[in-house]
Amino acid sequence: MTILTFSGTTPAEALKKAQLEVGEEAVLIVTREIQKKSLGKSALYEIVVGVEEDAAPKPKPKPQEPLTKQRPLAQKSSDVLYNISEAAKQISKIAEVTEEERSAPRQAPAAESEDLKRIKEEIEKLGDKVKLIQNMFWSEKTPKTTAAIPPEFAEIYRLAQQSGMDQEHLDEIMHLTLEHMPSKMRESSETVKRYFQVLMRKMIPVRIETPPKNGGKKVIMLVGPTGVGKTTSIAKLAARFSYLLEKKYKVGLVVLDTYRIGAVEQLMQYARMMKLGIETVVDPPEFSSALNALRYSDYILIDTMGSSPYDKGKIEKIYECLRGNDTDYSVDVVLVMPSSIKYEDLKATYENFAPLGIDTMMFTKLDETRGFGNIFSLVYETKVPISYFSVGQEVPEDLVVASSDFLVECLMNGFRKGEMP
Repeated sequence: MTILTFSGTTPAEALKKAQLEVGEEAVLIVTREIQKKSLGKSALYEIVVGVEEDAAPKPKPKPQEPLTKQRPLAQKSSDVLYNISEAAKQISKIAEVTEEERSAPRQAPAAESEDLKRIKEEIEKLGDKVKLIQNMFWSEKTPKTTAAIPPEFAEIYRLAQQSGMDQEHLDEIMHLTLEHMPSKMRESSETVKRYFQVLMRKMIPVRIETPPKNGGKKVIMLVGPTGVGKTTSIAKLAARFSYLLEKKYKVGLVVLDTYRIGAVEQLMQYARMMKLGIETVVDPPEFSSALNALRYSDYILIDTMGSSPYDKGKIEKIYECLRGNDTDYSVDVVLVMPSSIKYEDLKATYENFAPLGIDTMMFTKLDETRGFGNIFSLVYETKVPISYFSVGQEVPEDLVVASSDFLVECLMNGFRKGEMP
């Protein structure tokens, strides 16, 4: 019998070496630890095997692998078996958990609803963050305050700015919203939008339409630039007061616009159709006489000559009529302006007509524009209330009594003629 010894860091490694060297016929005689494991050193085991000389097969020479492909001694069969065993255990655990989940009773629908609700909230928040990223590129010049705007405020900020609202006014409103809006309400962009709309409604002054007091009368003068629709608006108001309200009021017309023959003829035609009294004024001293001639009327509507906001001469003539009014009738001056021009032009128009003592404002051509932030900015800046909106050419249908709800709806969602109040 031939006695051979093999060593390895574990008994299994030493035995494996013996099997590879002398085959399965070797007889294990003894196993002993010849070096204990210590700091920086691995344990070392030795086995002694005996092989009968007749049975001992000649070892086959193994082709030598390159050193780069040789397996390190530390990668032992027992370690491989151990790793496979651990992997099997992990797979078993996963399988058990999966089986438990399959066999577990379904959660109650209420619990599922709560989960779905949380998922939807997270998706909505993610959507708001995506909107913020998108909104940072809506124009070549990103607003300075955009970086400080929370994601859920980004959409409302973009809508307001694209509407033509003055940047300074928008920043002020956004600051008020951020300062006063309860944190619990900042859950989504829709909640923020509703809060923003409520805040804007409170900032829009409107003149509530009230009928004349018993025995009294209302005198309304429309002033403004050429071509804004003053004459058509006079016709709409006349039809409203004469036929569309619960009480049918007596209406009289005064024409100061003798510069345009077409305007006088147009208003006279409306007067004939609606059977209204009408007076013309050529010079300011005739103004009081025209008002007295219509003293039987509940409403007296005055159409004035259109003029450039920078034509001081025509505006001065209107002022002379108002200053020379020696009747007991107070004249309500309504500045008519188109909604289709930018805020800076609206502001310039207002400033040039302001010496007439503007009581309310009326905006026309709402059907010809997509942005209404310019109107908001003007009333926010001047604090002068709005009385009416003209939304088309039809007489008398296309006239809307002003309300903050209507303007905010137009500003946020656009004007839709079929959905007028």
